[in-house]
Amino acid sequence: MRISEPRIVERPAQPYVAITASVPMTRMAATLPPLNGEVFGWLEARDIAPAGAPLWKYNVIDMDGDLEIEVGVPVAERVAGDDRVRSGVLPAGRYATLRHAGHPDELVDATGALLSWADGEGLRWDVADSPAGERWAARVEFYLTDPDEEPDLNRWETDLVFKLAD
Repeated sequence: MRISEPRIVERPAQPYVAITASVPMTRMAATLPPLNGEVFGWLEARDIAPAGAPLWKYNVIDMDGDLEIEVGVPVAERVAGDDRVRSGVLPAGRYATLRHAGHPDELVDATGALLSWADGEGLRWDVADSPAGERWAARVEFYLTDPDEEPDLNRWETDLVFKLAD
């Protein structure tokens, strides 16, 4: 696993569109990737250009139960969603981030590295406990590599971008 040094960045608000799924950790790899194509198709049908790399936004995390994840794509400005694809905005603010280079299976370890680094720095996440699990304001993975251009998953790059508490 290759990861960059974690750092803190200030990010502006970022509109996006996404499909929300509730899925256990064991079903993520089978369930979520096809939703990427569905969101891109939805944008294409409406002649809306993506404004960045596809993303997975982890809204609720319960490692023993289901995770609520949005599979989406940034857009330049907020657009109306529908029953399947909803519109959202990643909030502006301070984020802890790092870049992972390697197979997506290693993202669990990269996430652990970012969480541990922040803990060591005394940083607090923008997260709250809920009956369904940890509810995050913005815990996002941006998938920077186009699989059509780079089919070798070991060469993929992913940015982890987690919102810090104000």
